[in-house]
Amino acid sequence: MCVVQSGAAGPLCRIPAVRPRSTRPPPGFFRRGLAAGAPPPPVPPVRQTAATALAYLVGLTIGLVAGYSRTIADPLLMRTVDVMLAFPPLLFLLVLIAGAGSSVGVLVLGVAIIQAPSISRIVRTATLEVAVRGYVEAAVARGERAAAVISREVLPNILAPVLVDAGLRFTYSILIIASVNFLGLGLQPPDSDWARMIGENRAYISLNSWAVVAPAAMIAILTIGVNLTGDAIARSLGRSYVPRTIRSVGT
Repeated sequence: MCVVQSGAAGPLCRIPAVRPRSTRPPPGFFRRGLAAGAPPPPVPPVRQTAATALAYLVGLTIGLVAGYSRTIADPLLMRTVDVMLAFPPLLFLLVLIAGAGSSVGVLVLGVAIIQAPSISRIVRTATLEVAVRGYVEAAVARGERAAAVISREVLPNILAPVLVDAGLRFTYSILIIASVNFLGLGLQPPDSDWARMIGENRAYISLNSWAVVAPAAMIAILTIGVNLTGDAIARSLGRSYVPRTIRSVGT
């Protein structure tokens, strides 16, 4: 705004003060960004945990029924499992993704289908060993139903080998999902994943090596940590595959 004053050589103009612009984002900026489709931070273990849990749900059911029934269901289920084991795991997952899409649900379902046959064989072997024990035969003699015998007598006594195997299965879920995502055939934007970060940033490794090293290190740390946790559970249950002499020297 300009004002003319008497005796002045010309009009005097007042320049309004300019306030410095704040560098803080406005309220609700991040919330609106996520609502608009911005990719969330990567949380890889959630998908691997879901795939492993689904695989154990299916594998436990097949193994318990096949190991305890002692009927024609046992050979039928096991021959179906043998057919599933004949397929290469990665090839089966790639064919499933090509036909059904690369969504999170398809990826979790595919990894569960790959792992369920091996889990069912382990559960069946453990069930066959426990099913001939005296407490199981006593429960059958009392007239308890098969479902009650399996849930009360068989399942609690085969949890030790199942828990020991869970660490290895979870590690395999991490590796198979990472392999598919690295190839660019798994999760698609805006879904985040450590393996996708490696695949997308490998072209710029000469400019910033940490863009590849950091997600690769996270996968390695997660895998090693799960294996160490599984071995600790195995030691607590007395079923560790590490020789006792080595464990005693380490302590």
